[in-house]
Amino acid sequence: MNVNRFNKLTLAIGLSIATTSTLASPQAFMSSRSFAMAGTGVAVATPSAAPSTNPAMMASQQHDWADDFGLMVPSVNIRAADEEDTVDQIDGIQDVIDQFQELNRASNPQDARDLAKDLRERMIKFDKDTVRVDAGLGLAFAIPTDSISVGFMTNANLRATVRGELDEDDNAYLENLENATTAELLVADLDRDLKSRGRILASAVVEAGVSVAKTFQLNNGESFQLGVTPKYVELRTFQYTETVSGFEDDEFDGDDSQTEKSGFNLDVGAAYAFGENQQWNAGVVVKNLIPMELDSAQSRPAQEDKYTLELKPMLTAGIAHKGSFHVVTAELDLTKKEAFGYEDDTQWLAVGAEFDVWRYAQLRAGLRHNLASNSDNDGIEETTQLTAGFGLNVLGAHLDLGALFSSADVGAAIEFGAAF
Repeated sequence: MNVNRFNKLTLAIGLSIATTSTLASPQAFMSSRSFAMAGTGVAVATPSAAPSTNPAMMASQQHDWADDFGLMVPSVNIRAADEEDTVDQIDGIQDVIDQFQELNRASNPQDARDLAKDLRERMIKFDKDTVRVDAGLGLAFAIPTDSISVGFMTNANLRATVRGELDEDDNAYLENLENATTAELLVADLDRDLKSRGRILASAVVEAGVSVAKTFQLNNGESFQLGVTPKYVELRTFQYTETVSGFEDDEFDGDDSQTEKSGFNLDVGAAYAFGENQQWNAGVVVKNLIPMELDSAQSRPAQEDKYTLELKPMLTAGIAHKGSFHVVTAELDLTKKEAFGYEDDTQWLAVGAEFDVWRYAQLRAGLRHNLASNSDNDGIEETTQLTAGFGLNVLGAHLDLGALFSSADVGAAIEFGAAF
């Protein structure tokens, strides 16, 4: 068998989710600027990012060269986490299986025993190892005005994990092959007899909404903004389990592995500018005021317990100091986001900064730490992430790039847009 079965499985499922879920995920969408500033934005979002981040920021004070119109077409980001080089392990396992199947075991019984031992050791190491991919896509525009600011957003993200699961019967079976007779080796068929599995678990959310925001002046000369984003939300889950050697392209049926649910929801945000020159800005947003949940399909052939994707209200607060050439901000999730599948719960504490070079270029950096991270999770741990990026502006058109790095994740983001 010369085709890498796990890679076929991953590719087929990835293509299925991409086409049916439009690259969606329960992870909150972030613009490339936000991506480079550790996911912050509640108190510093630009007009085009505000409908997805904090709708009140559409009406908040912006630089005079970016307060009439904002456009995002599009913003794309991707992250990958592979703590134990899972993909390389998959390739190695498939190579050993192929070598065993193609070996002349009558003439080389000891080589067959050695391959069985090698395979057992690889599969023990591979058990519960996980590879995860996140991808996001967003489109938006905003028109800030002195009366009512309006905007539109649609965004989506995908989170998919591939995980190895060792069957204890396989462990015993391969251990017996390490000392098997030539006759026993001749009848062994790893494609038929192995029961260890590859599991794919993915979750998805697609959003589309219209944002409205307004500034209210206070008697002391300061101001605050209120904004709302009523939106349509679609949830999807995907769970597919197949034996290491049993997957075939023509047997794959994505419909049996997916569930979906849709409905309307609401984000509400506020921002408050203060200080002698209104250089300080505080922001708060509650996203997904209406709780939603969706059970996954049962895995096949294992028929194990279902997973539940929950979309609960999330409260985030931030504060920022802004000047002609800088933005420095800190942000905290006041509620914990529960994990779906093989990952940590998340509750981020983040700081980010942007330094402007005469309006033509921006340098960005950030750091965020997961207060809900734990070492006993059942997959890839979310701990501390470092981010960086830069932006270029020419005649109102902008290009933003971002990068992310942690002990588990690497990621990148790119965005095209306009602001004037």
